[in-house]
Parts: sequence; C-alpha cells; structure tokens
Amino acid sequence: MDSPAAHHLPPGPTTTYPVRPTVPILTCRLVLRPWRPEHAADRASYHLLMGDPDVVRYLYEGVLDAPGSDAELARRGAVITEPGGWMNLAVELAATGTVVGDVGLAWMGDGQRQAEIGYRFLPAFHGCGFATEAAAALVDLAFDHLRAHRVYGALDGRNTASARLLERLGMRQEARLVHREWYKGEWSDEVVYGVLADEWARRRRDAPG
Repeated sequence: MDSPAAHHLPPGPTTTYPVRPTVPILTCRLVLRPWRPEHAADRASYHLLMGDPDVVRYLYEGVLDAPGSDAELARRGAVITEPGGWMNLAVELAATGTVVGDVGLAWMGDGQRQAEIGYRFLPAFHGCGFATEAAAALVDLAFDHLRAHRVYGALDGRNTASARLLERLGMRQEARLVHREWYKGEWSDEVVYGVLADEWARRRRDAPG
C-alpha cells in the first residue's frame, strides 16, 4: 500500500487518461476482470443480472430484455476515459468461474480526488460476503492506483442491504438527502457513505491477519 503521504496530495491535474488499472484483480475468493461482450456466457450472465427485478430495484435502469442487456454490456468497459467516467468489472468465483455480479468505479477527477463505487450481485449469491470482498478491492484500487483522497457510495435510502455493505467496509454515513430524486414513479432519499484515505489505510493495517 502507498505511504500515507501519497494520500494527502492536493487537488491538481495529475491523472493521464485513459486510466487502465491492472486487471484481473484477485481477492481471496474472487476474480474481478473485464466483461467480454463478445462471449455468449458473459452476455447470459449480464442478462441474468439486469433481467432480475430484485437486482434493478434501486438502480436507475429498469429490467432489461436480452437486446437491452447486450447494448448496456457493450458500454461496460474496464477503462476510465474521462473525469466522471466509470469502469466496470465482472465478478466471478475463483473456484468455478461463475459470474456472480458486477462492480464499478468512477473517478470524479483530480479537482477533489474523489472516487465512487457501485455494485450489483445476483440474489442467489447474497449473504456470502462476495459483494463486500469485491467492493473492498475497488476501494483499494481507488486509493492505491488513483491516489484518491475520498471514496464514497451513494444509494437509495430504502436500500438497507447496500447501506450495511458500506458500513461493513468501514464507511460512515455522511448525508441523507430527503426526496433527492423522482425515481421510478416516486420521490426517494439519497444516502451517501464515505471513507478517507488515511482511515482506510488504518483499517487495512489493523485488520486481523
């Protein structure tokens, strides 16, 4: 992990685009790797994700049919091309190669050195800690590769499962914006969780094992 001093860089134009993080990213149980839109298996896995009402309940997207899922998957790149741009990675089980979810990281630019994470996982694999493990790997990426000062997650206020995940990562709730958006036919709150680089470094240093 970078030295603590690296996490206190002042704002400034230091990122060269496109940003190409080293992939795949390996964790204890998972492989985070680029999506392969040309592969039928990846298209089928993504359609399972985006065709499940429980997965998209708190996403801007609605349930997607196969053509709509294919079109969105084609935009899921592993490279950040501009400030505010996202990179997305498929999450597969290292033991079997089964794709269980998708994670994303947005670099909001060098002005304030902020990054946002996102994730979506198949319900059949909830409760196994996979989403937390994959999200933690992206937070590591943001702080170590992009030298972020702060990483955050934003979610619908009713999405308690996502809130618990961010809390397990050690993020604090920083804001609740009441009726922030008109979302799928009703007003919804937006909740923001965040963690700073030095806090994350301490948490990693003090983690058991």
